[in-house]
Parts: sequence; structure tokens; C-alpha cells
Amino acid sequence: MATVTKAAARAAFDRVEGELIALSHRIHAHPEIKWEEERASAWLGEALDGYGFAVESGICDLPTAFQATAGSGPLHVVVCAEYDALPGIGHACGHNIIAATAVGTGVALAAVADDLGLTVRVMGTPAEEGGGGKILMARQGAFDGVDAAMMVHPADQDLDSFWAIAIHELTATYRGRSAHAAAAPHLGVNALDAAVLGYMGVAALRQHIESHERIHGVFTHGGDKANIVPDRAVMQWYVRSGTTESLARLKPRVVAALEAGALATGATLDIEWKHPPYADIVDNASLLGAYARNLAGRGRGMGAKADRPEFLGSTDMGDVSHLVPSIHPMIAVAPPGIAIHTPEFAEHARSERGDAAVLDGAVAMAQTVVDLWSDPALLPAAQAEFQRI
Repeated sequence: MATVTKAAARAAFDRVEGELIALSHRIHAHPEIKWEEERASAWLGEALDGYGFAVESGICDLPTAFQATAGSGPLHVVVCAEYDALPGIGHACGHNIIAATAVGTGVALAAVADDLGLTVRVMGTPAEEGGGGKILMARQGAFDGVDAAMMVHPADQDLDSFWAIAIHELTATYRGRSAHAAAAPHLGVNALDAAVLGYMGVAALRQHIESHERIHGVFTHGGDKANIVPDRAVMQWYVRSGTTESLARLKPRVVAALEAGALATGATLDIEWKHPPYADIVDNASLLGAYARNLAGRGRGMGAKADRPEFLGSTDMGDVSHLVPSIHPMIAVAPPGIAIHTPEFAEHARSERGDAAVLDGAVAMAQTVVDLWSDPALLPAAQAEFQRI
């Protein structure tokens, strides 16, 4: 029975495959950064409406969030769609592929929802790149009552997951006093000097943090003109650690290093922690095992994240994984060594490899949901594993 149902799901996907590839390319050609994904959100909602889903836009008080529902059975699965781009380099994280894959998974499952006793929701989750859309949606109950949540993320190889560690973003604003840098420098307080010293303090700290931790920042403002002592300097920092608990211990150390720059120069410092912090991801091995078997049926062999311990990142899907059994596998759309968040990766996100990922990822996820129905041990195993986190 499971084989027949999987074949029916696959056939439903095959009928719309070309449309989904076109949708992926369309989103790729019109990148929109976090909270501004008006076109992508609308295009995805229109596509799902055309496939018979009940679509609700602007859910959870987020204008570019949506959900599209098919079926009404007791087994409740959410497939997450991401569609925000990066400033300057567009879809260098391949969120256009994530979006099309989520729609494809939904279409495949909608065709067999009655057979499975399934409610499937394709959930449009904006602002993964630093805004925490899923976290804000979760706070309003978007994932309540869900049996499993899933998505696939583009990468340079097929992996069961990646080291999605906890993260919190901060903005450090130093304020000093302006003066003529040649005529009266002694009257000034150099905010840029304070920021540079703070940066160097963090650089020294980075020698003494755990291997699972990362701290990286940029200057976003450093003054207006070379002959004016800067009265304001601003930095953006990402502070990452392996778990939410270890992140809480690391954050005060970063703040102390930044404060040293202000203390040394007489400047003042304002620290603003931006957006919700992201939690580390907790992969559900039971669900991942089923996904891996289905992906193997697509001719892809999936490696373990332990084989790539340096492949670190963060995602608001981590917070979802603390609420419901979840998977976040990586699917190859680029040759090995082409890192995400690069212009080269953006090119591969609209390539034949990227198109193949839409097909393989959608079919494998849909077939994994069929396994949740057909294998009486799978859902209890996934739930028992989740209860232990």
C-alpha cells in the first residue's frame, strides 16, 4: 500500500514539476530581503491556491507570512518554505529552491491526504536571514499540534543536516565627540577608535572560545570624513554557540570585550541585541532515517554532518525543532567546495543541479510523510526521541 501511495504522490508532483521549476527561477530572478518578500510570498500563495490549497496570507501578524492547508486528517505535518534573499548577492542561500520544494511536497501530499488521514500545511516563513520569522510565528501558535515539521536546504553536498548552532545578533554603537582632527584633536572623543579597540578585544577573545563557537562582525559606520574626529561608530556582530545554554554564557564575554573599547577612549557604548535569538537545531534521527532511505531512491547518497564538522551555520528552524519533531537535511545544488552565501552559489541555485534538487527533495519529503502513515513504528519513535531532548 505504501508503494502505491508513494507512486501516487510522485505522479501528482510530476504533473506540476515544470511549473515549480519556473517558480523557483522566478523567485531567484527577483530577490527580496527579509520582511520585504512581497512578490515571493504572493507568487507562492497564488500557486498553492491554484493547486487547491486553502491559503491564508499575512498570518501571525507578519505581512509576508502565509499558510496553505490541504486535507483534514489527524496526522498533521508542516512543510516550511523560506524565500528571503541576502543583501547584494540575492539567493546565495538557495531559498528559491526551498520555496519550490515546499510547494512540490505539499502538492504531492495533497493528492494522497485523504488516503493518509493527513493535514498538510505549507507554511511560508519569512525572514530566516536574521529576522526569525519562524520564531515569531511559533510564539503565536503556528506549530501547535503538529506531528512533524520539515524542509530541505541547498548546499554543496547531500547531508543529513548541518551544525545549526544558536545565534544572537547585536549592534554595537559607540558615541564620542566630534572635533577637527588636525586643528583640535584633543577636544574630540574618537568613537571609531573605541570601536576598533572593541573589535580587537573580540578578536583576542576568539582565541579562547569553544570549537563550536563563532563570533564575527563588520563595521557599518566609521565616521563621515577623515578630518573630523568620528563621533559615532557602529558594528554588527553575530555571536554563535553550540546550544542556547552555551550562547547565554558567551554573550557577556563579547559585551565585556566591546565595553573595553569604550572604557579606553572615554566613549559611550550602546549594545542592542537584535531580533529573537536562534536556538540550535535538534535533528530527529527517526525521521531523518526515513528521509535518507527515500532520498537514496532518488539516486542520492546522504552523508552525515559528522563528516563535515566545519559546516556551521544557524537557522530559525532550530527553534521549531525544539517544539516538534523536525528535519532540516541539506541537498546538493552545487559542486563540493562551493559555499553558501557566495555569488557562485547563487548561480547554482538557478541551474540544472538546483532544479534537480527541487524534484528530489520534494519527492523524498513527501514519501517520508507517507512512511509516517504506513510504518506504525515511525511516528511513535520520532515522538519518543523528541521527548528526550
